[in-house]
Amino acid sequence: MASFDLYRELDNLRREMDEAFRGTGSPRSAAMSPLFSAHRSPPANLGEDENNLYLDVMIPGVDPKSAEVTVLRNTVTVSGERKPALEQRGQIPHRQELWRGRFSRAIELPVEVDAERISAVCKDGIMRITMPKAAHEKPRRIEIAAA
Repeated sequence: MASFDLYRELDNLRREMDEAFRGTGSPRSAAMSPLFSAHRSPPANLGEDENNLYLDVMIPGVDPKSAEVTVLRNTVTVSGERKPALEQRGQIPHRQELWRGRFSRAIELPVEVDAERISAVCKDGIMRITMPKAAHEKPRRIEIAAA
């Protein structure tokens, strides 16, 4: 039995709609698609261990110096800008899947973090943000006295 992937099916539907409207003079384009915002927000993974939260954000083609990470209460936001990889003067585009421009991705955190100790490293197009949990969020071992 074939598995059903809702997101893949929605993406296929969006592509078919874009193809159907291409060349009709209609103002509809990929930029107007309600699903387009998912393509302009970098994908991310959020995980944790006993002491830290880890957020991995895919930002290939983005200069890490131009990216920004901010934390406010229990939300971390990664923003930046992807510049065009190659100059395309005089070219007639047939397909444009490598988007460019500003992006911003806000992710709600499951616990409070120590904002003063957050660090970020970018390697191979993936930014790893390490966020130490606030002291009151970490498990505390309680000693049990014998009666």
